[in-house]
Amino acid sequence: MADETLEIHEKQEVGPELTLEGPYFSPAVDIYGTETGLVLVADMPGVGADQVEIDLREDILSILGKVPSGGAEGQTVLTEYRTGNYFRTFRLTEDIDRSKITAAISDGVLKLTLPKSAKAIPRKIPITAG
Repeated sequence: MADETLEIHEKQEVGPELTLEGPYFSPAVDIYGTETGLVLVADMPGVGADQVEIDLREDILSILGKVPSGGAEGQTVLTEYRTGNYFRTFRLTEDIDRSKITAAISDGVLKLTLPKSAKAIPRKIPITAG
């Protein structure tokens, strides 16, 4: 079901209009399909509501999450967890109603609701006797 309405945008070179400094990570994403649309959940630890940009241009949905830079106190002795910003893109099909997409973030977890357009929602046709 998810394959029909949302295509994962494969890794490709970013054009000159988007310059990203520092490390950028691709956030882990889960996509759930329902009868009325898709729900996309992205893990972006350290990102708050004012540090997320969601952009929709033509058929490309872009998610950009910026982690505020803040050094730890003292000198680093051991680092096992790298931090950086997040960037991921998806290609939407015509089955998604772009005007009704909603987003919410809580504790570094971004949730996007991508409703299907009316023409893409399956419906039952009533049968009358007569």
